[in-house]
Amino acid sequence: MGSTQVQPPEKPFCDLDSPGREGLLVVQLYLMPSFFLGVLILGLPLNLLSLWIFFHRLKRWTRSAVLLFNLSLADTSWLLALPFLVNFHLDHLHWRLGLPLCKAVRLLYHNYFYLSIFFVTCISMDRYLAIVHPLRSLALLGRRKTGLLCVMVWVVAFILSIPVASMTLTQSCPRDNRTICTLYVILEETGRSLPYTLVCTIGGFLFPLVSICYCYVRSVKELRCRPCQPQPYNKWRRLVRVLSAALILFALFYLPYHLSRNATIVIRAIYPDSPSSWQLADLIFALEMCFCSLSTCVNPLFSCFIGHQFKREFQRICFALFPQCPRMARARVLSRREQRTAEQRREMTKVTPL
Repeated sequence: MGSTQVQPPEKPFCDLDSPGREGLLVVQLYLMPSFFLGVLILGLPLNLLSLWIFFHRLKRWTRSAVLLFNLSLADTSWLLALPFLVNFHLDHLHWRLGLPLCKAVRLLYHNYFYLSIFFVTCISMDRYLAIVHPLRSLALLGRRKTGLLCVMVWVVAFILSIPVASMTLTQSCPRDNRTICTLYVILEETGRSLPYTLVCTIGGFLFPLVSICYCYVRSVKELRCRPCQPQPYNKWRRLVRVLSAALILFALFYLPYHLSRNATIVIRAIYPDSPSSWQLADLIFALEMCFCSLSTCVNPLFSCFIGHQFKREFQRICFALFPQCPRMARARVLSRREQRTAEQRREMTKVTPL
């Protein structure tokens, strides 16, 4: 294999059967492909359904719809690359597809992760503007400007992920003649990976997290200063719940991932000649990679939580697919009641001529 680079083998991928790495062996060969396969089976239909709703069922594209569409597109792009990783782990970590595809798959994983963070942050800032600056937000973020913002997010996330491709290698394991697709996080040489992970953590995680926290605090403060008007107040409370959901996503998926990734690289930098010191960090990071893949299944539910129009269309399709489910029948009744209530409100707002 001409593309395989000859260098000292990476122990986390080549020496899985060495003493002390039994847990990592189970995760890499059994748990991780099972998780990825389950996420692919569940997440791909959900995200393809979301894209179909955006293209064929939404009558009006709001700013939130544009952002949620791009979030679903990012999820789908990563899920389409997931079968290659499933095959890699099921084949006892033997990569047979060459260096270019190895680089592309690793780059897609990293790129998707920060696309998800950036779009969730944009959605949170959009809700913040709707609460604190409702009139100014119409001028700041029209649909055209929102589309340009999404293009900029894709470009920035891709540029941020380019170093991953340069640090990804295909490498021969001399003991069993396997070719592995390395992951920059567990490379023994940390001269490039450590500065890179710190830059990504600060620019791609901490700054969005601080932005969402600021939006949440300002929105809650703004609502407390307003007089209690029942209907508008309930609308603002729903917007605050969107910000709360974004913070929950950060706490469940993005924060543990960055902590485990940075710890894995930092421990290698502190103890470069002690592979036994890396074992626990490698195991935790591998488990975190499994857990983080669930975000592609959670994001469509996040879209339902935010977009009322998207939620109605999503429920209608679920009613058609599962008409006999008791919960679906109950939700169908509630949906019809909400629709009648909305029609009554529209009738009440009409001006009847004398």
